[in-house]
Amino acid sequence: MSAFRLGGGGRIDRTKPINFSFDGKAYQGYAGDTLASALIANGVHLIGRSFKYHRPRGIMSAGSDEANALVGVGRDQAHYTPNLRATQVELYEGLVAESQNRWPSLAFDAGAVNDLLSPFFPSGFYYKTFMWPAGAWKRLYEPKIRAMAGLGKAPTAADADRYTQRYAHADVLIVGSGPAGLAAALAASDSGARVMLCDEQAEFGGSLLGDDQSSIDGKPAAQWLADVLATLAARENVTLLSRTTAFGFYGHNFLGLAERVTDHLAKADPRLPRERLWQVRARQVVFAAGAIERPLVFPENDRPGVMLADAARLYATRYGAKPGRRAVIATAADEAYRAALALHAVGVEIAAIVDLRPKVEGPLPDAARAAGLKILTGHVVVGTRGRLRVSSVDIAPVSGDTVGKSSRLACDLVAMSGGFTPSLHLFSQSRGKLKYDPLTQSYLPGTSAAAERSAGACRGIFSLSSVLADGHAAGSEAAQKAGFAPKGLRSFAASALDAGAGGFVGAVPHARNPATVKAFVDFQNDVTAKDIKLATREGFKSIEHIKRYTTTGMATDQGKTSNMNALGIVSKALDKPIPEIGLTTFRPPYTPTTFGTFAGLSRGDLFDPVRTTPIHDWAVEQGAVFEDVALWKRARFFPRGGEDMHAAVNRECVAVRAGVGIFDATTLGKIEVVGPDAAEFMNRMYTNAWLKLEVGRCRYGAMLREDGFVLDDGVVGRMATDRFHVTTTTGGAPRVLNMMEDYLQTEWPDLNVWLTSTTEEWAVIALQGPNARKVIEPLVEGIDLSPAAMPHMSVREGRILGVPTRLFRVSFTGELGFEINVPASYGRAVWEAVYEAGKAHGITPYGTETMHVLRAEKGYIIIGQETDGTAGPDDVGLGWAVGKTKKDFVGKRSLARPEMSNPNRKQLVGLLSLDDKAVLEEGAQIVADPAQAIPMTMIGHVTSSYWSAALGHPIALAMVAGGRARMGEVLHVPMPGGTIAVKVTEPVFYDPKGVRLDG
Repeated sequence: MSAFRLGGGGRIDRTKPINFSFDGKAYQGYAGDTLASALIANGVHLIGRSFKYHRPRGIMSAGSDEANALVGVGRDQAHYTPNLRATQVELYEGLVAESQNRWPSLAFDAGAVNDLLSPFFPSGFYYKTFMWPAGAWKRLYEPKIRAMAGLGKAPTAADADRYTQRYAHADVLIVGSGPAGLAAALAASDSGARVMLCDEQAEFGGSLLGDDQSSIDGKPAAQWLADVLATLAARENVTLLSRTTAFGFYGHNFLGLAERVTDHLAKADPRLPRERLWQVRARQVVFAAGAIERPLVFPENDRPGVMLADAARLYATRYGAKPGRRAVIATAADEAYRAALALHAVGVEIAAIVDLRPKVEGPLPDAARAAGLKILTGHVVVGTRGRLRVSSVDIAPVSGDTVGKSSRLACDLVAMSGGFTPSLHLFSQSRGKLKYDPLTQSYLPGTSAAAERSAGACRGIFSLSSVLADGHAAGSEAAQKAGFAPKGLRSFAASALDAGAGGFVGAVPHARNPATVKAFVDFQNDVTAKDIKLATREGFKSIEHIKRYTTTGMATDQGKTSNMNALGIVSKALDKPIPEIGLTTFRPPYTPTTFGTFAGLSRGDLFDPVRTTPIHDWAVEQGAVFEDVALWKRARFFPRGGEDMHAAVNRECVAVRAGVGIFDATTLGKIEVVGPDAAEFMNRMYTNAWLKLEVGRCRYGAMLREDGFVLDDGVVGRMATDRFHVTTTTGGAPRVLNMMEDYLQTEWPDLNVWLTSTTEEWAVIALQGPNARKVIEPLVEGIDLSPAAMPHMSVREGRILGVPTRLFRVSFTGELGFEINVPASYGRAVWEAVYEAGKAHGITPYGTETMHVLRAEKGYIIIGQETDGTAGPDDVGLGWAVGKTKKDFVGKRSLARPEMSNPNRKQLVGLLSLDDKAVLEEGAQIVADPAQAIPMTMIGHVTSSYWSAALGHPIALAMVAGGRARMGEVLHVPMPGGTIAVKVTEPVFYDPKGVRLDG
């Protein structure tokens, strides 16, 4: 057994030894250890190198506030995670961990030369240095800086683990399972409320896990904890989630919880995920997140062996590991005396308790005196020594800012404490207002904005008995607000040595040369007190600006240990009280959270669910080339005999114009609008009129957003007086249905209308071309296909090949066209039969690329291509589709804004290249004068551009400022190979009178 492993005590299981490795060297720990505690028990304190200066760093804390001890863990690249906090990595058999940000080794890191060059890297140096010469940042500086920067390296293999997600509801959600959280859970669950209790640690108990001195209700703290957990676990209305971090608070009491399910297991059940995302909607929330110990900012406070006092205590009392042989306790708060007593009790020699305060009284200091510990009040640590671990400290008397002569104390451990900062992250995320408390020198929860309350240390209450009572009251109140009857408040008889309030924020005074001393505020980002003072001298006064200029509080620990000290330094530098300095923003996630947790099962093919039509497999067999359109796989073109896309598309276009083409239009969104008020509903949703549309007729419909800009379009057929078959664009179906439901439920609940998505119910076979009627006429039953009986823009119901069909006579090509809607299960069979019947007429399957060319020749727009979210109906030539006499429709008032009728708005036009072979690039910008100086004034852009086989030359559609007034004008498209001259034309290039719609 290592000399640093205690023979007894703590919560580790000494009957279950565990083998692990760190940087290739084998070590042994026990079940219940973290990687940090096991390394400490093996005498290992050098864990990593700092971000900027590559200074040696050790373990500073015992929890999620760890800023130094970041490691990479994993047996291979498929199971590797960088930047894990060693203090949260649970030990398991065969664990493989490595240090980061060092080369060639941890003990000898060539990057440490940065520490010697640190005078050349002051705060904000990169903002001043890397701006010259122009353009050099991306080309020269950024790649090198990124290569040198700290933190771990991303794995090179895909993550082999599985992640799941779950939604849950709770009457009362309690975050944190220390004494306040446990008391709250007892009170809330007593009422019968559904309670969820989550905690980021492997065990419930919070501060009680390392408490071997206190008692509650006459029981040792550990026994009381075990009894309470047994009580809660036996209740059916209580859900206990350990290893679960509440990382974010969102609107309406919606919280995100990240549960680590198998990270602590050597051989996990393959059916279990690595992590699980809980998305919880809670009626009431209790924050019992505790408090975080503040470090002291003194010179060289970052050496391995310098850690937070309470962390040193926990390693001894909870993990049975001695963090050192001889310790100096540097403090400005009573709580460090508890650590001194605990370390002394396990055999750590206490060289001295160095207390910044001139006078110290209270139960804990008195107990330290009774134990014979040396207390030096009115003293501070003014420096440390040691290469890879602290070997001594320099201390000096202090009075105000006056520092006396220093003396030296040998030690291998420095336990520091500047007091405790309540954990306010979730409260702040809930939009609660904070208030500054000068007694605790920290911010506390103020006015709430959500259905939550804080309890215990996270609201500045530290006495054990008070914490228990406060937690019980919070749980009782939460249950009552959630609609339950609590059983009444109870008191807890707690026996403990309570610490007095107070502490210290800012930089500890010293008499050393400030130009050469490094006293660290943000340990991970290497931000010193000198950096923060420099930022104030350079004019920064807001803490948010200072944060970004110095990067303090921007590391992976999100300023948990650095923010308050930074505020203290700025306060003194500006001679302003802390509340006037402001406070940095608490943003989710509370701790770094894996991408896998957020992605869940949405990876690979499930990242974007792949949707295929019933005709997809037939297209695959025909050698179709596919493209992704929204979530659908759509055949883009059907190459034959080695054709490239252009040759195939030209052939398909000619076939449709001259004979007949068959196209899979199943992906169009389809919505059934049904009810006595269906026509009125349609009339309000769409720009044009619907009340008088005859049954069996179709109408093109344009839908606007509330701001008057085009959202979607499609053909709508009236199937009955109370029923409409609405089609939308392929990608627009979800947003259209969502908007319809929104208006129906919130604006017009009086309308008797029901909406049903039928996109997957119907397979749609589009038959386009002069011979379309000839192909399907023998196949259709019960429908007269003659032009007089079934004119353009009509719909009929009948059968085709014995299958029920809704047959639309519509066209997106300008040719005679029919769209055959049949139940999806019959889609392929009907397609194949129609295709077989069409062979006598030269039928040709075509894809989306050909569809785009054909519709562009007719000047038909595509939402999202001709429109960009800022186009009104008149801009894209749909002014005719706006009902001028309609009383109202969605977006009508916005169309009345003067800007919407500005003649200089971008308008849809056609472009003909004066170079008959030049196909313009989509997205290319358009200028009026190609000779103007750069940057040129752009007047529009190309939206669609194709080679037209029917016309024998390229065509393009564009949005051009004042476009309709520019007919015949020559404009210019600057391209890398030279400027192309184009002539502005009407957007309809082919069959402008529409005679071919009748075949």
